[in-house]
Amino acid sequence: MANEIKAQSDSWEEGRTKYITFIVTKDCQLACKYCYLVGKNETERMSWPTAKAAIDYVLGNPDDFNEDSVVWDFIGGEPFLEIDLIDRICDYIKTEMFRLDHRWFDSYRFSFSTNGINYDNEKVQRFIMKNRDHLSIGVTIDGTKRKHDLNRIWKGTGKEKGSYDDVVRNIPLWLSQFPDGATKVTISSADIPYISESVMHLYSLGIKEVNINVVFENVWKEGDDALFEEQLIALADKIIDGDYYRDFACSFFSESIGKPLDPVGDNQNWCGAGRMLAVDAAGKFYPCTRFAAYSLRSKRPIVVGDVENGIDWNLLRPFIALDRLSQSPRECVECEVASGCAWCQGENYDAADTPTIYQRSTAICKMHKARVRANNYYWNKLFHKLSMSGTENSETDKGKKAKIPVC
Repeated sequence: MANEIKAQSDSWEEGRTKYITFIVTKDCQLACKYCYLVGKNETERMSWPTAKAAIDYVLGNPDDFNEDSVVWDFIGGEPFLEIDLIDRICDYIKTEMFRLDHRWFDSYRFSFSTNGINYDNEKVQRFIMKNRDHLSIGVTIDGTKRKHDLNRIWKGTGKEKGSYDDVVRNIPLWLSQFPDGATKVTISSADIPYISESVMHLYSLGIKEVNINVVFENVWKEGDDALFEEQLIALADKIIDGDYYRDFACSFFSESIGKPLDPVGDNQNWCGAGRMLAVDAAGKFYPCTRFAAYSLRSKRPIVVGDVENGIDWNLLRPFIALDRLSQSPRECVECEVASGCAWCQGENYDAADTPTIYQRSTAICKMHKARVRANNYYWNKLFHKLSMSGTENSETDKGKKAKIPVC
């Protein structure tokens, strides 16, 4: 790809899509130290009648779900632990969309974020082959063995047994089926020193798009921001000096971040809570999975309906009304580097002084500012290199927002 810079891929049908999430299980093989799912367990598993009732409600109320496209999202725990149920759900969705002549019939995706451990399972592979043209699957691998095994450990082993070897063996199979597959990397305080080497390691595995973010929880220590900036600058040097920007992408670097915001024109909510819908094993509806009980440390879950009675739109109304100004402190609204500073609505709620969704958590403020400084370094260095080489008009990802995982 001579003289090209690889851009972040757009979300499928961005802006016109409904996200419906099935929490098919709260079980997982791993006990990741930074996981926000504090209530994982082996007992809460979705039944077929509950899943069917949720599908019937959504497809039977097209006026309430009027987006042009849909993403049927499956999470856990680890979703592929329930591959039999998922296969049945997806078959029923396809059949019903056809029977109803639904506008989503040929405009849908089945989406998965998996830890990758049982990716090569025979049933999982049969499911992939059957639904290949409508699938989006991301395998989570955190980087080098040292970084990955620091946090992504097996549960119930009596010792901290890392899962890197169990995941990396399936990366070639995954990339052979999804050559443009992206991974999601999470950064916590303990693994900041390994960011640069980890992104480069993921590139070496053939993963061309690395979506990476810091955890939203207040886990950050004094000096973490300085070390974070140092690591990102080291990563910038490696990407630019090695010409990796031509074929690879890292969401930490984007031209759209680190600018002041127009309080009116840029007043949209960052998070999609309330515009998506999640359903759990009990058939309860949530504005996002982060408002389910197993996602919350200190607050009660926020339920907005169930499969028997449908959505209570009055309960959902506060989420629809959310915007940047209504929940951000003045320092965030007036911040000179506000663009690209993300938040999670569920974490806002969990960390708030009262049971409100209108109090924005600012735990990542210093980390965002460190990212902006490193991001400025990256683009200044890259454009200087392109200018010196006479390729300053090469395609960039200018104007595209860096991909930040919903959860």
